[in-house]
Amino acid sequence: MSCNKFGGGLVFLLYSFLFCGLICGIAQIILDNTKLTPGHITSIYVCLGAFLDTFNIYDNIIKIVGGGALLPITSFGHSLIHASILESHNSGVLGLFMGMFNMTAVGITSAIVFSFIFSLIFKPKN
Repeated sequence: MSCNKFGGGLVFLLYSFLFCGLICGIAQIILDNTKLTPGHITSIYVCLGAFLDTFNIYDNIIKIVGGGALLPITSFGHSLIHASILESHNSGVLGLFMGMFNMTAVGITSAIVFSFIFSLIFKPKN
């Protein structure tokens, strides 16, 4: 396990755990105290991750908490913007769209394939 300048290996794990817990806790508080649905909260978190990556804030969070910042849904927004910016340097305006799909294709494809497999195995209650 690698150590960073913010603490040793166990502290690094603690930071990861606390960051993920904080993200989930905030989402639960929003869910319990507003009329927003889980879909709304997910969309807010994706946009928040994209916004933070636009100003390189999310990369600094990843340096501090490591993998804990790559697990929540905010990292999907980070991946979208990060890939778009990187590809736009190579391909121009068209790269904004191409990079988005290149970086997130594995995650989206996995979600579709596993959803299909589980829909064949399990039956809905209704």
